[in-house]
Amino acid sequence: MALTGGDVILERGHDGRVAYLTLSHGKFTVVTWEMRQLVADRFAEIDADPDIRVVVIRSDGEHFTSGGDIAGFMEVDPIDFTDLGHNVTAPARSPKPVIAAIDGYCFGVGLEMVLSCDIRLATPRSQFALPEMNLGMIPGSGGTQRLSRLIGLSRAKFHIMTATRIQAQQALDWGIVAELHDDRDALYAAVEQLAGKMANFSPAAQRTAKEVLDKGIDAPLYTGIDLERKAYAMLRSTHDFAEGVKAFGEKRKPEFTGR
Repeated sequence: MALTGGDVILERGHDGRVAYLTLSHGKFTVVTWEMRQLVADRFAEIDADPDIRVVVIRSDGEHFTSGGDIAGFMEVDPIDFTDLGHNVTAPARSPKPVIAAIDGYCFGVGLEMVLSCDIRLATPRSQFALPEMNLGMIPGSGGTQRLSRLIGLSRAKFHIMTATRIQAQQALDWGIVAELHDDRDALYAAVEQLAGKMANFSPAAQRTAKEVLDKGIDAPLYTGIDLERKAYAMLRSTHDFAEGVKAFGEKRKPEFTGR
């Protein structure tokens, strides 16, 4: 059955504070229907673990992913597509910061998945595309909405409606990725350093910043500012903020606990 196969491997690093999710399914890392659900299952486990502070998504194939299992989609009943994308976009709903490490192709559902992450790093050989138009289809896991909000409606229309790839430097210039690193080794080293840095911040502050940014971006400016102000006031009462202020005065690194 074409819908099955592949894996989403969960490992932990940095004393258990960083979760690494590795997409695994051959050279091109084709994402099957089963793998979509595994993404959601792994995030359910991650979100329930208070020791995990940061999540990294990567791939063990030659490419991050060439996209979904196209043939397998014909085996899915049309009614099942009404909830398409809820599983692979679990990074957006996770209270933890999620970093995507991208090397090589990042197409279709792969791009939709990383667009739902908080921070994206890539290599110069990376390419990004929503090529569904080649199949007489459109992106169905948030691609039209997230890409247009990130790079603007005009650019998104061009790349989605013509199935044109976005090269790595374009992705950097347009804000799809935050950094480019020379090769996979350099990318993974940079991601590990970034994840370790973020794991040392207050989980409460990280969670709140993510929520305020995500919810505020689609709201009127005054609503976003009001949300930010209330969130700031809420964090004022946390143990982590008191610890941060105390550590600043004592000229030492704070020890945040998430409370």
